[in-house]
Amino acid sequence: MGNKARTVILISGRGSNMLSLVDAAQSGQCHIDVTAVISNRPNAAGLGSAQQAGITTRCVDHTSFDSRASFDAELAKVIDEYQPQLVILAGFMRILTPEFTRQFEGRMLNIHPSLLPKYPGLNTHQRAIDAGDVEHGASVHFVTAELDGGPVAVQSLVPVLKDDNADSLAERVLATEHQLYTVAADWFGRGLLKMVSNGGVLCEQKLEKPVILRNAQLEGINPAWQKKLTSAGPLAK
Repeated sequence: MGNKARTVILISGRGSNMLSLVDAAQSGQCHIDVTAVISNRPNAAGLGSAQQAGITTRCVDHTSFDSRASFDAELAKVIDEYQPQLVILAGFMRILTPEFTRQFEGRMLNIHPSLLPKYPGLNTHQRAIDAGDVEHGASVHFVTAELDGGPVAVQSLVPVLKDDNADSLAERVLATEHQLYTVAADWFGRGLLKMVSNGGVLCEQKLEKPVILRNAQLEGINPAWQKKLTSAGPLAK
């Protein structure tokens, strides 16, 4: 499969998705090499967790900058020190400038707790409940200048239960996010997932709609892709 993709992960808080990715990478279940974890908050709990895992950590404190543009410029400079092939946003709570997203376009992934294009932005779980949705989930997408608007590669699905509140639904969605993000990062690291002309490409074919991950099983994929997508990485049997 060649060399693992050099990866930088950006966090703002406890970094549960970051830790899941680091664990998968270090155990050989995800074809990436996490070279650094960077936070915009010096007290982010995930920094300590990353250090315990032996990962280099950095902080670019957004409160030290007088504009979003100046912060993004410094953040990009720090990221570039590690020459990443992949940048992963894992609970990174900043709206990024178009200049920043263009610099890393095609090699930056984000995970969002909704079935995009439904519910970009915040409060996604309550919005799904209020709308009477019977299914909810998470989406891994390439990052573009449009907030939560880049090409979606893969989504997890969970049922919305009658007695759900925003917290209980969020907990079940988060439980799927860890595997979902690991799958997408592994596909990118193995060269199976790409972004071309603002569209997702999987196994050299354009993605007309996102792949679905439900109960650790893939849905909506070309049968010819099945072995290639699951013979290694987090879905390997």
